[in-house]
Amino acid sequence: MEAVPARARVYVACVAALAVIGMLRLPHVRSPWWVITLLAVLYAVCERIVRRRFGGTFHPVLLAGAFLLPAPAAAFVPVPGALLSPADRPRALRRIWRAAHSSLAVWATARVHWWLGGGDAVVHSDFPYALVPVAAAVPVFCLVLGVLDGGLRALGVGVPPAPWGQLGTGLARRAWRALLPRSLAPIAVHGLAGLMMAVLWRGPHGPVAALLVLLPMGVSWWVFAQYHRERAAHQATIRALVQAVDIKDGYTRGHSERVGQASVLIARELGLDDDRVEMLRFAGILHDVGKLGVPTRLLRKDGPLTPEERRVIELHPEYGHEMVRGICFLGEARAAILHHHERLDGSGYPYGLAGGQIPECARVVAVADAFDAMTSTRTYSRARPVQTALLELERCAGAQFDPRMVAALARALGRHGWHPAVTADEPRCPVPPAEPVADPRGAHR
Repeated sequence: MEAVPARARVYVACVAALAVIGMLRLPHVRSPWWVITLLAVLYAVCERIVRRRFGGTFHPVLLAGAFLLPAPAAAFVPVPGALLSPADRPRALRRIWRAAHSSLAVWATARVHWWLGGGDAVVHSDFPYALVPVAAAVPVFCLVLGVLDGGLRALGVGVPPAPWGQLGTGLARRAWRALLPRSLAPIAVHGLAGLMMAVLWRGPHGPVAALLVLLPMGVSWWVFAQYHRERAAHQATIRALVQAVDIKDGYTRGHSERVGQASVLIARELGLDDDRVEMLRFAGILHDVGKLGVPTRLLRKDGPLTPEERRVIELHPEYGHEMVRGICFLGEARAAILHHHERLDGSGYPYGLAGGQIPECARVVAVADAFDAMTSTRTYSRARPVQTALLELERCAGAQFDPRMVAALARALGRHGWHPAVTADEPRCPVPPAEPVADPRGAHR
């Protein structure tokens, strides 16, 4: 956001002007100023802590304000915290944007909540009727944030700018994405916490009881943030390993990501649960990590391999397994890395396992690996069409590949297609392969 397009600056100014208009009646609201001030200070403290420690945003206090206060007063609650919270450059523009779009979202939420009689329900703790206005107001909060953020991105902040004629489509698409469960579900939880704060605030114990709601919310937020930090560390570890392999074996650059993509297609077609699908994605991405232990001259050799060279390269699954053996989060992906060159007829390597002895995850990766090798251009072969590669896999099913995995890949490709990024170099001397016999260099010929 260092170089913000002029029309994006105009957009931010317009959103800020709308936010100011929403707060014009603030001097005339009947709510006590100490309530408005306390909520604003509380939000500023929570926002500063959350942004510094977790890099996110904290909505329960905002939503409590929307359920407790008239719209102009609720719209003021996020402004001090947004203007004082940490921000990247250009700091002033980011802070103004954060204050303006949060203020508009809270204003719209408060309006909907009060139109549906939510204020009276909160005052009288009228359950379950109090949940009805909240159920309508929380999606409005999510929708307004999604539309406003989508508009800013469509104008070139964070993504390439869209032509003016496409802005309506971009806004609608981004607003819809904002309503997907990954956005709406967390905000709905914040909405329930905000409702609890509002009800307790109006109760006999006042703000003190309401503040107690923030303690379990803070703990859950910390656990959630730790989970995402751990997940980000996992992704960074995998990226580093894959980049190291790509640098060493430039001829197959991008192969690992495509094998991971094909492995996911097979796994989903087999109906595996999400955790196993994720493990198979890791397995596909890291299946050739053992090539880091193989001499580069052998990986980049254009001619046929000698028996001695072949034996050296056939050690790469064991090298890979040794490298990732201590990475606990990979789970069964480690077995796939070790056994993805085994064949159903027992003629594969490194251990010559046959049939059901080969782990299911390894059978998935073996098919994905062979498919990408045949549909990618290599130094020794041109890329084959997808249908030709599938026919070749079907011909070798039962001897080299598991027929279930081959059929699952064919069904998945028929439903979703195959659109990988082109990353391989053009071959200097292309030779069409006769069949996908295992190539110890980590692909299949």
